[in-house]
Amino acid sequence: MTDHAPFLDRALAAVPPEDSYAIAGVHGDLPAWLRGTFYVNGPARFSRGSVRYRHWLDGDGFVCAVRFGSDGAAATHRFIRTEKTIQEDAEGRALFRTFGTAFPGDRLNRGIALQSPANVSIYSFAGALLAFGEQGLPYELDAVTLETRGPYTFRGALTDVSPFAAHPKRDPATGELFNFGVSFSAAQPMLNVYAFDPDGALISRRRVPLDCPRTIHDFAVTERHVLFYLSPYLLDAGAIAHHGRTVMEALSWQPQLGSRLLVLSRQSGDQVASIPIGSCFCLHIVNGFEDGPDTIFDAIEYERPIYEQYDGMPDLFANVGPGQPVRFVVDAARGVVRERVKIAYMSAPDFPSTDPGLTARRYSEFWMLGISATGRPGRKFFDELVRADWSSPGQYAVYRAPSGRVFAGEPAVVPDRSGREASVVICPMCDLERGRSSIAIFRESDMTGPIATLDLRHLLPPLFHSTFVPG
Repeated sequence: MTDHAPFLDRALAAVPPEDSYAIAGVHGDLPAWLRGTFYVNGPARFSRGSVRYRHWLDGDGFVCAVRFGSDGAAATHRFIRTEKTIQEDAEGRALFRTFGTAFPGDRLNRGIALQSPANVSIYSFAGALLAFGEQGLPYELDAVTLETRGPYTFRGALTDVSPFAAHPKRDPATGELFNFGVSFSAAQPMLNVYAFDPDGALISRRRVPLDCPRTIHDFAVTERHVLFYLSPYLLDAGAIAHHGRTVMEALSWQPQLGSRLLVLSRQSGDQVASIPIGSCFCLHIVNGFEDGPDTIFDAIEYERPIYEQYDGMPDLFANVGPGQPVRFVVDAARGVVRERVKIAYMSAPDFPSTDPGLTARRYSEFWMLGISATGRPGRKFFDELVRADWSSPGQYAVYRAPSGRVFAGEPAVVPDRSGREASVVICPMCDLERGRSSIAIFRESDMTGPIATLDLRHLLPPLFHSTFVPG
């Protein structure tokens, strides 16, 4: 079987050191207006003692920050000191079951759920920098040193067993933050939808019954609605709590149940529509907005769940199939999808990113990563950065990384708020063969190559989601 990502195991096996330093190797020209900090969070350290993790979601949360100032750029990276990390560091061995790895004597949080490694995403909200994992409290970090301050409870509104997902949405027009979490009860699975005011206080928590325990990773917020893509990917929570299964083992793909687009009222939380939309899988949402009487919901669809491709480390994406960004034009009042618009790019797109100032508002352009060897057997990884535009769905622009290099985290779109210059897109990269990591900066209108590259001091593993906080 062909290896399309040779030396990927080298990056995944690296345990990156915690460090803080000025970046000496800056190649190209940084935009003079670029001020602020790029953060990216993801899993690192894929073994503990004698236990070797087998799934990409198993690693401990690790954050890399790159600060852009008048005196140049500097980097800081640290592990997140979650309860899991603190206890396992103290004993020098694996203690807690992870998403894809179980072992004799492993533990669960309160005997019912995973102990979150806070290894998925990172956001700034209400004056706090928050690292998120799946289905657990986020952890607050110091925005400069990245030292962990502890679990963030939103003024005591949440506990360590509150279902809370990794992709909150902040409405830039109101400052409100929205999020959700799924209670996977076999008798009555429930979707919990939260809203917080700009200061971090809970405004509302609404509970919406689900027909079955469907897993949901992401969602969209518009001016009038909150929308969820309900894939037929079910989780048996009892198998985790009572039979020693991992989350990966407790998941089942049941396409005969079909997928649905669930539309809720943003104001009341009531169900507006539940629309059958086929039997595909969706992990990430691009964005959503209102367009007159219609509601626009943009998602990335796959024929099958993508978590299967994270299993069997380090041989990731060995059999990944095509995916495609799809726009659903929804008449919520009538409960129908009036139109579907598909971006022509199908090479396993993921990690979509837009201007955060346009969350829940009309937009057209977005960026994402892709895998050029999609459809061919063998280990592979993200080696394409793609710019797409809903106004021209049949066209897209691609920058393919040089041989031996891959993209190592979600691109972050950073606009020049003065409006004088084009936005830039910041994305981490790994040179797998040479064992080096860097931060690449692209100008949005030029996909021929990065306008600047910043060399990091250490090899970092591929990470997940990013954000940029203006300074």
